Amino acid sequence: MSISMDDTANIKSLPSRTNGSISDDDDGSSSSRNSNDDDKKWKVHDTPQDSGLIPTIAVTLWLGWNGFVLWIMLYGIIFADNVARAVIIGSISASLALPANFPGQLGYRMGDWMMVRAEKYFGLKTVIEDEDDLIHHSEQNKALIFAFSPHDMLPYAVFAFNPILRRLPGKIGREVSCLMTSAVFNVPFLKHVYSWVRGLPVDKRTFLRRLHSGESFTFNPGGVQEVLMTNPQNPNDVILYLKKRKGFVKLALSTGSPIVTTFGFNLDGSYGHWFPRNALVERISRRMGVVPLVFWGRWCIPFGIPNPQKIHIVIGRGKYKNYCSQYAIFWSVALNPVIWSYPTPHLSLLRPDCSHRCSQARRECHTGKH
Repeated sequence: MSISMDDTANIKSLPSRTNGSISDDDDGSSSSRNSNDDDKKWKVHDTPQDSGLIPTIAVTLWLGWNGFVLWIMLYGIIFADNVARAVIIGSISASLALPANFPGQLGYRMGDWMMVRAEKYFGLKTVIEDEDDLIHHSEQNKALIFAFSPHDMLPYAVFAFNPILRRLPGKIGREVSCLMTSAVFNVPFLKHVYSWVRGLPVDKRTFLRRLHSGESFTFNPGGVQEVLMTNPQNPNDVILYLKKRKGFVKLALSTGSPIVTTFGFNLDGSYGHWFPRNALVERISRRMGVVPLVFWGRWCIPFGIPNPQKIHIVIGRGKYKNYCSQYAIFWSVALNPVIWSYPTPHLSLLRPDCSHRCSQARRECHTGKH
């Protein structure tokens, strides 16, 4: 699996299927590891995979609604009689009228149940580079921005940050949310399900509200652009699109919030997909926040649930917590990105000496050039 980025070069290859130098305990429980290069402790939490009946039902109730809504609407338009059509229209209207978190705590309990079972379905494995660093930021009441890559067809792997799974320490782990395209909160039924699993719309207002209140969150900066840039002739490529993603860095700079690099392995292969590739589709996708495509997953069911991939999430450090260093790390990635080769689990974006960039970074930030 190689890495691609728009308008950039000097990218190292990242093998898709390799065994990391961090090995799990025989019992598969959480433990600390020392990396070979900088003697840092790594917190590893690995869940045994189980894609049996109950986990499959849970993932279907979570991600299967993408297909449920489409099939219900098609049935109502083409096959349903007047009574069935009235029931469908009434149900859709009620869903659109009700608040996204309806029915409150009952919905959240349902979401927690789905996340715990999804953890088993995907055999979720998380590696935290420096848990003490995250705890330090938590004690300072700082909101961390977990910038997750890649988007792939559907970035469902961000569920690893759900509070019920307790993969992150302290206040961060209790309050972290996932910000996702606002389009899903305008779709009947979907808006409830994604609210139950602690999803929020990814917009500037939500960004700033959470940053100012010290509530951490994760989101995918590449967005639908990474889907549009996929190349069917190179199915093993993973697209990382950062070149023009400056907005979230500005917001982080304005609040002094650290950005934590996060990467998900094995998302490729979750779905097969197809969509027409032309300028019109690109414009529609950017405006809507979703790509109009056909996808299929487990058992090749159209718009179904993903294949039970063994998902591996690597979480970096919130090291770049001052304005200058945050700015420098982002531009080092955008202009000259390097992702260290896996198999070592030390997956991190290039860490430059930013001293020579400090003055220029401050000038550009204050003058609004970027």
